[in-house]
Amino acid sequence: MKNEYIKGISVNIILLGIVSFLNDLSSEMIMPILPMFITALGGTGLIIGLIGGLRDSVSSILKVFCGYWSYSVGKRKVFVFPGYLTSAVFKLLLSFSKVWQHVLIFAGLERVGK
Repeated sequence: MKNEYIKGISVNIILLGIVSFLNDLSSEMIMPILPMFITALGGTGLIIGLIGGLRDSVSSILKVFCGYWSYSVGKRKVFVFPGYLTSAVFKLLLSFSKVWQHVLIFAGLERVGK
């Protein structure tokens, strides 16, 4: 298959940039309202901090292991699609949360894709 280019840039790179932008945009839209959402579901300040800490911890820890894994496999593309898909699915599931425990699980798993 021949690679397509637009003004010297691969179409795959352009599409990846668009997907990455939309994923980051959606994350930035969720973060400011997440504490109010957790509070509305009965969560306390401690729970909000726990969920925020879990999100950051999962992301940081998995970056090390997944980076090593992708380096040993030698292919990065096989990690990109599942990562963005995981992030999108769990962001969607966040909106269906009925209790703060669901938010804890979905927010933590959403960061697996990051």
